Amino acid sequence: MKQIIEQKAADNTYYHKDFHIALNYGIDYLHKSFGEDSVREYLVQFANVYFAPLKKALRQKGLLVIKEHYKNIYKIENAVFDMDISPDNLVIHLSESPAVMYIKENGHNISSLYQETVTTVNKEICRNTPYDCKLVEYNDENGAYQLQFFKR
Repeated sequence: MKQIIEQKAADNTYYHKDFHIALNYGIDYLHKSFGEDSVREYLVQFANVYFAPLKKALRQKGLLVIKEHYKNIYKIENAVFDMDISPDNLVIHLSESPAVMYIKENGHNISSLYQETVTTVNKEICRNTPYDCKLVEYNDENGAYQLQFFKR
C-alpha cells in the first residue's frame, strides 16, 4: 500500500537554524560562481514557491498577514523586534537577526549578499500585489534591519 503525505512549508512550525547556514553558503557560492544577479534570481524563485500562500493572502487581506507572518517567525526565533502598522504601511524593526548571529556563532562568515534574503525575498512577495517594500536600514554585523511595507 502506498501512502502519500501532503505537507506545505507553512505546516512546519519549527525554527531550523542550520537552514540559514546552508542558505548563506548557497548565496556565497552563487555570487562567486555566477554573479550577484544569480543570487537574486535564486531568491526570487525560492520566494515564489515557498511564500506563494503568503503572497496570495497579502493580495486578499493586506498588510496584516505580513505582520502576523513576521510576528510568528520572530516568536519562533526568540527575536527582539517591534512593528508599527497602519492600513497602508508596516514598519518592522529587527534588533538583531537570530539567523545571522547563529551563522556567526558557529564560525561561519556571512555572505556579502545575505541581506538579499530580506530585500529580494520581500520585494518578490509584494510583486503583483497592491504593496511594495524597501529595506530602510541593514546592519551587516548582526543582521538588524528596518523594513517598510507600503501601499503602492
